[in-house]
Amino acid sequence: MTDIRRTIDAVWRIESAKLIAVLTRMVRDVGLAEEFAQDALVAALEHWPQTGLPDEPAAWLMTVGKRRALDHLRRQKLIDRKHEELGRELEYEQQSMIDHDFDTALEQEIDERQTANIDDDLLRLVFIACHPVLTSEAQVALTLKLLGGLSTDEISRAFLVSEPTIAQRIVRAKRILKEAQAPFELPHKEELRARLASVLAVLYLIFNEGYAATKGEDWMRPALCDEALRLGRILAELMPQEPEVHGLVALMEIQASRFHARTNAAGVPILLMDQDRSRWDKLLIQRGLAALKRVDTLGQGYGPYALQAAIASCHARAYRAELTDWTRISVLYDALAALSPSPIVELNRAVAVSMAFGPAQGLALVDELLHEPTLAKYHLLPSVRGDFLFKLGRFSEAQREFERAATLTQNTRERDLLLTRAHSCMDQHPVTLYS
Repeated sequence: MTDIRRTIDAVWRIESAKLIAVLTRMVRDVGLAEEFAQDALVAALEHWPQTGLPDEPAAWLMTVGKRRALDHLRRQKLIDRKHEELGRELEYEQQSMIDHDFDTALEQEIDERQTANIDDDLLRLVFIACHPVLTSEAQVALTLKLLGGLSTDEISRAFLVSEPTIAQRIVRAKRILKEAQAPFELPHKEELRARLASVLAVLYLIFNEGYAATKGEDWMRPALCDEALRLGRILAELMPQEPEVHGLVALMEIQASRFHARTNAAGVPILLMDQDRSRWDKLLIQRGLAALKRVDTLGQGYGPYALQAAIASCHARAYRAELTDWTRISVLYDALAALSPSPIVELNRAVAVSMAFGPAQGLALVDELLHEPTLAKYHLLPSVRGDFLFKLGRFSEAQREFERAATLTQNTRERDLLLTRAHSCMDQHPVTLYS
């Protein structure tokens, strides 16, 4: 790839979401907006290698995209409505611009409005990409496409799904939004919290798929984590008064700090208690702790993401594994289970209880989950149970649990690790828990 192509890709990754957001506000159709944005990208790919990078590449893309949108508006005769709106507003404001050429006046007006509202437009795009009429799979694909600037090929490779499947998923999502006439506006105050929860869930789903891939050859896909973290930071800037946004950002920052310590040079997973903590990214930890402090400053208490971030901060503050404050982690999991009960939370709480008070107490909690339908095919249930059994010296039972967990996971690296742990039961060497 040439330098100019790399530059164009970088500019696109940064600016595409703003461009699509502004164009969606103009044409009120996210599919059309993306089409016009793509036209601008194609134009850049054609012109920039010949003319060189413009002084303001983002503005260049925006101008081209808006001209495409204006052409569409003219063709659809929506220009008449815009003309009337413009005329009324300009008459009211007694601006001399009424005497200007029509097209010039319209573009200037749109420029002024969009410059003033670009953050709002971006926020509206976040909410429309995660609209509740869409499935979670469609929300994830559309978020990465519209807000992350990823191609369908990049998304398909990230999730190990065929490119046609991702393309169909995105096309279907845009059609559903159009048929539902989903408004390009922020949710009303009473539904904002519920809609925001959906947005945060999508971002964390993207992050988690990168942090512990559900299938494939690699245990992690850092690019997905980076994208989720980038979008989370943007959301935190757009919604600075929402504590759960900062809570999610804090959680992702702290978890992302462990990337370099989570695998060895061969890509083999390294468990939390065995990681070289000097390899944890101190800057990301500081950013995470700062985001968590922001939650405290807002004074609205901890939600589920802030509680998980607080748990992660306990690990981040322990520069040696044996210094981890498992008692506090157990207390935080109690609070999380009360606020946001789920079998997954209970499983994690069992791990904390085990580390704080012994594997027998953890095992008792895990055994209460054995008939939970949602965990029937969840590999971490037998994996955690096998760990407790191992620590209790019940090695043959532990071996069977690790082997069962290995049959349930679809991730090659994780399967290898679980089989290694199963084998370790015969050697009776102690091993530790998942990060």
